[in-house]
Amino acid sequence: MNDSARPTSQFAVEGTEEPKETLLCGFASYGLAGLTAVDFLIDQLELTETGHVSAEGMPSITPFENGQPTHHTRLFSRPDLELTLLKNELFVPPELSGPFGEEILSWTERHGVEEVVVVDAVPMQHGPDDHRTYYVATDDYRERRLADAEIEPMSRGYLDGVTGALVEQGIDSPLAVGVFRTPVHDQTPDMEAAIRLIETVDELYDLDVNTEPLQAFADEIRRYYEELAERYEAAAEKEEAFADRMFM
Repeated sequence: MNDSARPTSQFAVEGTEEPKETLLCGFASYGLAGLTAVDFLIDQLELTETGHVSAEGMPSITPFENGQPTHHTRLFSRPDLELTLLKNELFVPPELSGPFGEEILSWTERHGVEEVVVVDAVPMQHGPDDHRTYYVATDDYRERRLADAEIEPMSRGYLDGVTGALVEQGIDSPLAVGVFRTPVHDQTPDMEAAIRLIETVDELYDLDVNTEPLQAFADEIRRYYEELAERYEAAAEKEEAFADRMFM
């Protein structure tokens, strides 16, 4: 492939406050359960925006709430909570997931972030007994957070996209990285999957979050996330078609 045809993009994290010791991420991925979980936590914990990620040189979206435009990837926190939440509503193509993840990691290193957590869901064949959360984690994260937790490791598979880039970088760095994944159904958003992720984070970080309001929250944002899912699927189809043309 000609280098001039390769997509290029520049990412930058712009913040108004220092991040906390833990960065919790929810990305736009299949089922949107991770993104829904982070969105719900931002609402329930009454967090305020503390920064955003800019992306130049790639197709973007501009979300809006109550008529007010917002950045597609935002950071949230509050003074008395040792968590910064990253809410990502922008589909990042696979070939740009490395640079995106590297910018996030570079930013965490500059500001002394000790661990990165990703909540996500994965489409997989499963039965009712598999409706639980599994983990993939670097050794240091596992020793710090999971030694006494009743969470099972995911047996085998692959992490791709931004999540895969973050974990790959975390393997050989001081940054502890933990990924929590749960089976997701073909529905958007999958509320049951989002609840499982929220309960996992709540247990590990003692957030005292009540998930009962999630259904009302879901009814409020369902169409919003349905539209986001449509954009995600369209972008994925374009990526697949582009890859097919590369090998023709």
